[in-house]
Amino acid sequence: MGIPVKYSHHEGAPSQHEIDLQYTDALTMADNVMTARMVIKELAQQQGVYASFMPKPFSTSNGSGMHTHQSLFRGNSNAFYDPDDDLHLSVIGKRFIAGLLRHAPEITLVTNQWVNSYKRLVPGYEAPVHVSWTMSSRLDLIRVPSYKAGYETSLRVEYRAPDPACNPYLAFSALLAAGLKGIEDEYPVPSPITSDVASMSAEERTARGIGRLPTSMGEAITLAENSELLRETLGDFVYETLIRNKKQEWEQYRSTVTDYEISRYLPLL
Repeated sequence: MGIPVKYSHHEGAPSQHEIDLQYTDALTMADNVMTARMVIKELAQQQGVYASFMPKPFSTSNGSGMHTHQSLFRGNSNAFYDPDDDLHLSVIGKRFIAGLLRHAPEITLVTNQWVNSYKRLVPGYEAPVHVSWTMSSRLDLIRVPSYKAGYETSLRVEYRAPDPACNPYLAFSALLAAGLKGIEDEYPVPSPITSDVASMSAEERTARGIGRLPTSMGEAITLAENSELLRETLGDFVYETLIRNKKQEWEQYRSTVTDYEISRYLPLL
């Protein structure tokens, strides 16, 4: 269907598969994500099985993420690449990362837009929890894959929070807006994390300025409600509709008695 797939392989959880779409411009990629999801679900149904992009279908297995790789180009030149930098990362690239880090909590409602999304963003399952960046670890929110000589155009920033059930048009818009804001306002970028962020004490993370992503949709809504960046990026109508819809969903979830509560509390209380 004209959507190139660069890699495809089985992932860590049962029946979980990773499909890496070949990079393209943001709008085309959003189109490709929507089309690919629909085609995969339709073809699975024809084969008598069910394909789901639910972020966390099983409590004790890794959830499903949509790690989003981003780069900026000037013509054919990668604006993130600097041959003279120790990390081969330009000032523009570093400020883009700084923008993502600063605005990550407030845009999480868009990159992780369902109640179930926050069941994935928990420690212990390789999903990002803390707002940090690295050149190596896969536990941080942002990873810059190691530079390989001769592959200047492939230098990129990987943002690991989004899940495959998000609206890619809104998610990509918010991610680009956050990164570009960092460039425009010249945000300083902290040093990359070289140790395991999850094993740090809370005091150490605070001392290093490492924040945390919201732990629930309710918290994400509160952060998004105070986000000038998100309102400016999405426009008043989409922004206000998003907040209203997510508040309704959150209230429905909060008032629903779950199987967990029945099994845990009914015999005991």
